[in-house]
Amino acid sequence: MTELRTEILIVGGGLGGVAAALAALDAGRQVVLSEEYRWLGGQLTSQAVPMDEHSWIEQFGATARYRRVRDGIRDHYRRWYPLTARAMADPTLNPGQGMVSRLCAEPRAGVAVIEALLAPHRAAGRLTLIQPAVAVAADVDGDRVRAVTLRRLDDGSEVVVAADYVIDATELGDLLPLTGAEYATGFEGRSDTGEPSAPDEPQPANQQAFSWCFVVDHVDGDHTIDRPAEYDMWRTQQPSYWGAPMLSLTGPDPRTLETLTRTFTPHAARPAVLADQGKDPGDRELWTFRRILARDNFTPGAFPSDLVLVNWPMIDYLGGTLVDVSTEEAERHKSRARQQSLSMLYWLQTEAPRPDGGTGFPGLRLRGDVTEGPDGLAMAPYIRESRRLLTEQRVTEHDLSIALRGHGRPFTTPESVGVGMYRIDLHPSTGGDNYLDVASAPFEIPLGILIPRRLENLLPAGKNAGTTHITNGALRLHPVEWNIGEAAGSLAAFSLHRTTTPRAVRNTPALLQEFQSLLTDTGVELHWPDVTGY
Repeated sequence: MTELRTEILIVGGGLGGVAAALAALDAGRQVVLSEEYRWLGGQLTSQAVPMDEHSWIEQFGATARYRRVRDGIRDHYRRWYPLTARAMADPTLNPGQGMVSRLCAEPRAGVAVIEALLAPHRAAGRLTLIQPAVAVAADVDGDRVRAVTLRRLDDGSEVVVAADYVIDATELGDLLPLTGAEYATGFEGRSDTGEPSAPDEPQPANQQAFSWCFVVDHVDGDHTIDRPAEYDMWRTQQPSYWGAPMLSLTGPDPRTLETLTRTFTPHAARPAVLADQGKDPGDRELWTFRRILARDNFTPGAFPSDLVLVNWPMIDYLGGTLVDVSTEEAERHKSRARQQSLSMLYWLQTEAPRPDGGTGFPGLRLRGDVTEGPDGLAMAPYIRESRRLLTEQRVTEHDLSIALRGHGRPFTTPESVGVGMYRIDLHPSTGGDNYLDVASAPFEIPLGILIPRRLENLLPAGKNAGTTHITNGALRLHPVEWNIGEAAGSLAAFSLHRTTTPRAVRNTPALLQEFQSLLTDTGVELHWPDVTGY
């Protein structure tokens, strides 16, 4: 067993973990960062999901470091790919021309940019990366976490990392049970939060579906995969509210819940509108919905096909949760989720209706080389919901819902550590709930959702911050996860520098003002601009 000592330990190398690491490293602190998978970047890379962002992302509403990631992805294509002159000159280049976001790109582009941002710190010896590894134990003394034990997944060896501050940036809040932190899962009850969209009583096992995404292209030939072992079962799977078997192009509209039949047309042209989730979900044509490489952006003949990420309602896994279950049960759910995704692909290749009246697209090719995950799918499942730390403050539906607030102006707080914006967008749940979609206002991120009710040196850096099940739907996407992580890394570094605690920073006006000034100086937007149109 190896033992290490550092100032800040960050467990989890998703977007929140990377942002926390960069903020702490830029402040001159020593950091140990661990990650379960071979790629850093979480939902952007190992989970393969392009950026889900608000309508104003090109103008405002993100941190400077997050913009470096976005700019870096575009520069990656400008430097290394044979772009057309038109695409090269486009300052808002969207490599995939996808409709879900104004920046849809391959997961490896995100990997390359993240590695480049961290490279100087690794070379200087300020950053130690332990990968692939997971947390298996924690040493807690009263209200302080003294050390975390990490187990390497390649050789089974263990590393005990002692740290002044520990940041949980895992996808499922893995450190919360290990450290004895108080946390919530699933739906809180209306008796607790007062949220009108919550059930009367808590439902901790009722959680959003996770999905195992994959990438396809379409070329000549028959690329049909072997019939998945569970295909017959998934072929007939039909929740009561779905309107058709899940393996189809028909399902509920997330915003209206009406039954909707989408289209799937390989190499469909992008509609002549900007990708803007605030105006159009963009999911009516599935080929362009989450396209991550559009061959029209590149010189003729450079690519035989577009690349399309399949992250559609049809692969939402409703059979169980990965939180607070045995390792064996979690692995069983992961395996079945992969079978569901492979079954969707097989259905597309063999049974899906074609525009010419035929059935099946045998030219669809599974591009496991793009994602490098099991069974040719993404490296990791796409996680929408985590354990949530119980914190000094909690963001609830009343803070974000336009209907409840009576207007769409931003939610503000005097303790803002950043900004975010997304509709409350909850996917179907393991308890049988349909989509929940609530029109939401832009919001400021309260420092209080990073401060545990009890533990003094544990901070959240992602979906495990102090939201509810409902408001998680607005805070779980890429730019907000990054901002929460960046705030957590900055807070740990600031607390070390000022020899204080995160709780004291929040509750001491002079320290809070100093910390917010530091965030502003490093490019964190604390407030939404005063504009018309929210």
